[in-house]
Amino acid sequence: MASGKIKPILILSLIGLLTQGCLENNLGLFQQSLDIGNPAIQGSSSYDQMERKYTLKGSGYNIWFERDEFHYLFRAERGDFVIKTELGFTGEGKDPHRKIGIMVREDVADNAAHISGTLHGDGLTVLQWRTKKGMPMRDPEDEIFAPESHYQFLMLERKGNEFILKGALEKEGEYQLIGAQTMPDMDKKVFLGIFICSHEPQTLEEAWFANVEIE
Repeated sequence: MASGKIKPILILSLIGLLTQGCLENNLGLFQQSLDIGNPAIQGSSSYDQMERKYTLKGSGYNIWFERDEFHYLFRAERGDFVIKTELGFTGEGKDPHRKIGIMVREDVADNAAHISGTLHGDGLTVLQWRTKKGMPMRDPEDEIFAPESHYQFLMLERKGNEFILKGALEKEGEYQLIGAQTMPDMDKKVFLGIFICSHEPQTLEEAWFANVEIE
């Protein structure tokens, strides 16, 4: 009799574990979560479907020079698109140069060509890029600085080979143009996603992205 009672309990437990696993693996609009550049501390991504909110954790020395280290949540995308998100850091953080934002990348190699709308820990917001794989990113030639700081919303649009970054300071505020850059060698098929970089190899930072929309 005892064994007969245990079996249904075991079945329910297994169903619960499988359901929990499916929820944990749910990445919302995105397809894959990956540490780019083999950072010292492993990152992670999760999605709360009820709140429409992503939580990203990541380390990494930087997204700059000839190679990058960061945590990336992304999907394959082809052709023109618009992506919007509300975003912010969790906690005080360690380095004012920690970074979160929206990124378009040709592949997942650490030296890939890319362009990103980047919000720093101190509020600095820039459009930054690496034109071709392995090329060094230059300061300030490969970035456009926003007129304001501490943006709460970012929007990145692709029109052919042109990438346009806009930002809004508050929920009902208008999106302001931050900058635009032409990437003539960027393929029509790219990886599109959101990211976090701690700018401190031995530090794990956390950030959130809410109400992400991809059109």
